[in-house]
Parts: sequence; structure tokens; C-alpha cells
Amino acid sequence: MTATPDGALILGSASKPVIYRAATGATRADVFVDASGDGSNVSFLGVLADAATDTLWACEIIGVPGAKDRHSILRSFDLTSAAPKLRWPLPGDTNLCNDFTIGPDRALYISDTFGSRIFRLKPGASEPELLIQDRTLDGIDGIAFLGNELYVNNVISNNLYRIPLDQTGKAAPPVQIWPDRPIKGPDGMRAHGGKLYVAENKNGRASAITVNGDQATVVTILDGLTQPTAIEPAGDTLWVGDRGKDKAIALPMPH
Repeated sequence: MTATPDGALILGSASKPVIYRAATGATRADVFVDASGDGSNVSFLGVLADAATDTLWACEIIGVPGAKDRHSILRSFDLTSAAPKLRWPLPGDTNLCNDFTIGPDRALYISDTFGSRIFRLKPGASEPELLIQDRTLDGIDGIAFLGNELYVNNVISNNLYRIPLDQTGKAAPPVQIWPDRPIKGPDGMRAHGGKLYVAENKNGRASAITVNGDQATVVTILDGLTQPTAIEPAGDTLWVGDRGKDKAIALPMPH
């Protein structure tokens, strides 16, 4: 789930070959991207609007949900017209493009859940490069920058990590962050106002995480959800996507 500067909300379907767009103030979303031409077992996971380049990034998934032999394609579309741009299949027989973030270097960072990898697409490059592959990233899901620091979560191990980057952009091994309460099924994750916002799909919660060194404080913002998988700060609104109820919920942005 991602928001555009004009307040529209864009959502990938985890069960259909489409991406939806809901205009500002709308209560229903319309089809924005239709990828049914790619086959019957096509769906989408993460989406990310990059207004600076008028680009919508999306993870297109091919294969039956839950199967380990699924593979995925990094896609991009014109943010206004939905015209297709980049199409890059992730390497390897088994992979799962899951989510993205834009770094302070304006590169796109992509999480690969099944491949235990992060890819980086530098501005002007024709295809991504491998940033890091590490066994602790088997299950990597949400990914976000807090300032110049890259953070990821792991939906399988329920952990949070910082990925140290040196001045040349080279990644060091992940550093585990220790929260003051367990996070369960950390999924979509975004950064805003010095905090990480995360959807906990096994806890039915949306939470805010404040990181201090290798420790973190977790505050529950919303609970009682069925299967929250996405979260998106947008101005004075925090959107939470509850896949279990097939809806997005708007909350006042916490302070």
C-alpha cells in the first residue's frame, strides 16, 4: 500500500493480477494496473509511489500463494497513466519480491523474502544489483530508512535489523535490534517522524517503533485487526491495510 502526494491510495492485490487506486476521499478503489495478461496465478505484494520520478514500483508475484516455488518480477509503471516502464525478473528459481524503500541516495532498495536478499537499483541504472544476502534475512519483509540508516524486519523470525552501510554504500552484516516487547509477523513497514511504523500480521496490530541504538520501544497504535500487512504514513493520516478484511483503515497520525 502506498499514497500519492495528491492523497490517492494505491493497493496491490495479493489474490488478483491487479493494482487498485482509490482517489482522495473515495470509499472504493478502481483497477489501476491490470496484469492478467501475465497469467492466471499472478498477484502483487508491495507497491511504492515515487512522486519525484512519477513512478509506481510494484512486486509482481507469479505462482500459487504459499508455494515455495513462486517467483517474482520487479515492475514499475507511470504513476499518472499506469503505462509500464521497467520489468526485471528477480534472479534464481525461487524468490519473492516483497517491498521497497527509497534511500537518501535516491536508490530503490528491494526486499526478497525467499532469497534472503536486498537488491539496490541506483538512479539511472538499467537493473538492480545485489546489496546483501544473509541467512538472517530468510524471511525479510518490510524495509525502510530512518534518516541514513536502513532497517528491515523478518516476518518469519519476528526480528528487526539494521543494515549498516559504509560511505561507499557497501553493506555490513545485519545488526539485530531488541524491542521491549515481541513483534509478531512484522510485515509492511514505513518510516515517518523518526519512528518505524509496522503492521504485525500475527498480532493483529499496527505499531510504532522508536529505535535507540540496538534497543527499541514498541507502542501499539491499533489492535483487533484480522491480518494487517501494510502501513503508510500520508500527511496527517496513517493508513493501515488489513488484508483479512480486504480494507484500508485511516487513523490520525500519532505524535
